[in-house]
Amino acid sequence: MSELSFKIGAFNAETRAVSVTFTSGEIVHKRDVNAVLKADGSYDKTATKARVEEVAMGVAHKIDAGVITAAPADPAPSDD
Repeated sequence: MSELSFKIGAFNAETRAVSVTFTSGEIVHKRDVNAVLKADGSYDKTATKARVEEVAMGVAHKIDAGVITAAPADPAPSDD
């Protein structure tokens, strides 16, 4: 299995989440992760990255178990 990497998108104040794209070889998995907020309600980028790293461990296990797989390729158009 390939190493899992991730890219964290911008903080969405309305949903209080960040969009994250996890990639392992040909597998690309996108999901929102709840952001961590400071006591004053502002976005905590460092703590959110730590949370995403924890979520990434679960995503990696699901990929290993075959629960998360690569999206099927689009079928070729038929000549009908």
